[in-house]
Amino acid sequence: MAAAGAEEGSLRELRLEVRSFLEAQRRAGAFVPAVDGWQSGIDPEFSRALGGRGLVGMTVPVEYGGHGRTQAERYVVLEELLASGAPVAAHWVADRQMAPAILKHGTPAQRERLLPGIAAGERLFAIGMSEPDAGSDLASIRTRARREGGGWRLRGTKVWTSGAHRATNALVLARTADSETRHAGLSQFVVDLPHPDIHVKPLHTIDGGSHFNEVVLDDAWIPEAALLGQEGAGWAQVTAELAYERSGPERLLTTMPLLRAWDAARRREATSLGPRDAIGPVVSRVIALREMSRAVAEVIQDGGDPAVAAAMVKDSGTLFEQHLVDEVRRAVDAELDPDAAGLTGLLAQAVLRAPAFTLRGGANEVLRSIIVKGLR
Repeated sequence: MAAAGAEEGSLRELRLEVRSFLEAQRRAGAFVPAVDGWQSGIDPEFSRALGGRGLVGMTVPVEYGGHGRTQAERYVVLEELLASGAPVAAHWVADRQMAPAILKHGTPAQRERLLPGIAAGERLFAIGMSEPDAGSDLASIRTRARREGGGWRLRGTKVWTSGAHRATNALVLARTADSETRHAGLSQFVVDLPHPDIHVKPLHTIDGGSHFNEVVLDDAWIPEAALLGQEGAGWAQVTAELAYERSGPERLLTTMPLLRAWDAARRREATSLGPRDAIGPVVSRVIALREMSRAVAEVIQDGGDPAVAAAMVKDSGTLFEQHLVDEVRRAVDAELDPDAAGLTGLLAQAVLRAPAFTLRGGANEVLRSIIVKGLR
């Protein structure tokens, strides 16, 4: 990355530009701020609007329809999107991990076909990893891919597949060969959706949402060109991609709209919304976690392997987010109604969604085992 002094002015200008755009969108009724907008706020039209302004696929090279910008610039945009509570779930996975995965492992044809659509906010990806009997233990997945007719047949079931009902593509992890080593014999495939032999069923969550899905692969045929990277190298590829998934600011800013609403309400009613000094410790934790997350972005920019640091960010960040929800709930004496406006509505949303924070992207117990092994 460039020196901080050289970038600070341009980053500030970019931040204000994005903030102004989001405020205009909010005032125009394009979205209502919500908690967890990067996971459950699926709005393809809003994603396309961001893509049209160059705010998706920012680090994708210009020759593939992107904008060739830095991780620092992208990080600024992500922070503003999350803090505003914008509905960015439609393109989030495609921008966060699929673009870098395709750049690193994709063929020239895959890059030319997929990356321009990602940068435009039009390619919407789902990730087919978890299975009914293999949640965080990806090495035990049962989905199989076998060669047939110049392509592959996929058979198996994926669960907790976010956004699959609206996705144009899915990245599927499947076993292509048996091996005594559980981590061997796995491969990744980029599958076009919808597909006549891939059935997507909603999984309803406690808040009434259905952005999670069960995806049944019923001997679905896909062409040879769907293979991403090397056959049998799926484990190494997917673990590298998880660093992108676990280290971003969404792991600590999911509840930022709630924190902002709590702060604004306290300024109006300082004595009725918790102890006077309650917000200070919360904000200090955000600042520390933000520095951790930004450090991982720098490692990614420099081509390093941030797997252990990313696991630390995800573990600490999601625990913090649950802590914030508990703090606000203790301070706000109001009936929880997720459809209410302002602080009480945001709090209700957060209470219903917080239990999943420490599960998605890898349970904390799994993350801690990664950290321990990496620090030995």
